[in-house]
Amino acid sequence: MKIKAFKALIPAKGLAKDIASLPYDVVNFEQACEQAKNKPLSFMRVVRSEIELPEGTEPYSPEVYAHANENFQKLVNEGRLVREKAPAMYLYRQQMGGHSQTGLVATFSAEDYDSDIIKKHEKTRAAKENDRYNLTKTLRANTGPVFLTVKNGTKLDSIVEDKRDSEAIFDFTADDGIRHTVWRISDPQKIAEIEKIFASIPCAYVADGHHRSASNARCARDLKAENPSHTGNEDYNWFLSVVFPAGQLKILPYNRVVKDLAGLSKDEFLKKLSSVCKLGKNAGKSPDSPKKVSMYLGGKWYALEFDNTSGLDAVKSLDVSLLQDRVLSPILNIGDPRTDERIDFVGGIKGTGELEKLVDSGKFAVAFSMYPTTVSQLMDIADAGQIMPPKSTWFEPKLRSGLFVHTF
Repeated sequence: MKIKAFKALIPAKGLAKDIASLPYDVVNFEQACEQAKNKPLSFMRVVRSEIELPEGTEPYSPEVYAHANENFQKLVNEGRLVREKAPAMYLYRQQMGGHSQTGLVATFSAEDYDSDIIKKHEKTRAAKENDRYNLTKTLRANTGPVFLTVKNGTKLDSIVEDKRDSEAIFDFTADDGIRHTVWRISDPQKIAEIEKIFASIPCAYVADGHHRSASNARCARDLKAENPSHTGNEDYNWFLSVVFPAGQLKILPYNRVVKDLAGLSKDEFLKKLSSVCKLGKNAGKSPDSPKKVSMYLGGKWYALEFDNTSGLDAVKSLDVSLLQDRVLSPILNIGDPRTDERIDFVGGIKGTGELEKLVDSGKFAVAFSMYPTTVSQLMDIADAGQIMPPKSTWFEPKLRSGLFVHTF
């Protein structure tokens, strides 16, 4: 696997907290507006620039990408983002409560992505991929890092442990309480050692950021085709990523809420459920093991336990697949959860209280609290060349955009 140091744009001294923003795809329009409120330097104004445009502006229109570029160039021209003097890699630690994870920031090879050395486990949606492609190509920059992981037992663990808080170039706690600390690695000998280590790692996995990685690789292919003098050394052949040891990652459940019972009464729905799983009353709000789902309906929590799962492949045996294949599709008529507007997904960071709130409000009829998918399951599926169901994993904490920008 190939990685490379790069001359990043980073926040000027003292501005990291003011510039750093959540990823573009974990907030809706209203939340993006709130995130940028009273924060004129927020990178949300680059990755979701439509929040500054007239109401009703199509979010995928050329005006959005042009305005994003204006905001990006303004940060650079005003010295809010500054160019590093030499190519570097970075260590990036995030601390959320008692959980801590540290990854290596570098640029990764688009060629490795295309040849499946960087493995995927999700399909991309054309509209979302086109959106990030248009933004990336307009800005000629990777604005947010792709979230990668590698299997335990590699030397990445020793790389990310090599840091001291006193030497950090950024250290701030964001408004959501998550602490972000960054160290620079600029010694050419150290960088060469890291590159050598990664040359011996057979593959990495996209944990989060499938649309970003796909659009970055597509941009590299197109710029290569447009460049008659292409050599392979151009910056567009590389894209910004943070890679974490698998053992450090925290996956939360990705819960489901459905707007109606497909014409069934509560009793009819429960009867149908009892024919496809073991149904228990007075359950806990979160399942305590795989093959179990907690369901909130009519002010009460129920336990759903699935059996007859032996012999299923890595995808079909996932809890989200069991729920989809045995409940959501045949009983609630949710055929394609990617497109059906009767279902919505709630990241586990919001807790089960959010599920109760949505159902009690009357906006949704039923909620399903899931057991988290594991990193091992993700890797097994990617290794098999299979695709996970949509919204199977919710990684927390989220990487911030704007702390490192790779330009080309």
